[in-house]
Amino acid sequence: MPWKNSESRYSTVSIALHWLMLVLLIVVYACIELRGIFPKGSGGRTLIKEAHFMLGLTVFVLVWLRLFARSLGPAPQIFPASPRWQTLLAKLMHWALYIFMITMPILGWLITSAEGHQVMFYGIDLPLLIEENKPLAKQLEGWHVLGGTIGYWLIGLHAVAGLYHHYVVRDNTLLRMMPKRG
Repeated sequence: MPWKNSESRYSTVSIALHWLMLVLLIVVYACIELRGIFPKGSGGRTLIKEAHFMLGLTVFVLVWLRLFARSLGPAPQIFPASPRWQTLLAKLMHWALYIFMITMPILGWLITSAEGHQVMFYGIDLPLLIEENKPLAKQLEGWHVLGGTIGYWLIGLHAVAGLYHHYVVRDNTLLRMMPKRG
């Protein structure tokens, strides 16, 4: 079944969600970084911000599927086994990434709500989470920006760790999450 991990690989669903969410996060970050090429108030800037919101909320929905898939069985074993401290750091990193993928979209939705704007999610107007409150929106935006910076570091460290395990330690850490070949 594609939902269950094997002894040597993550499930097909987990692998697909992992790489899909990487692409989504790249596009979410790109949207917010590239919004500056459009003048404030322009249609292009509005479109790119709406894409940022919608794709961020897509990450929020998909992270729950990932957590469900993760709950269906133990992670595949790493061979050769990592030292205990690395295993602990890996668990902390994964939970930090999950918390990031849950809290950032909620913060974004709260900011938009506090600004008094509706959030569109694939054609559906989502309800405002809180009443309009511009000062609170500014404060939440500061936290969201800080979270985005932390996210860059988390994602980067996660990628470096995977490459380190593959090319330096030469274990199967990265291979467990790679799509099957042939």
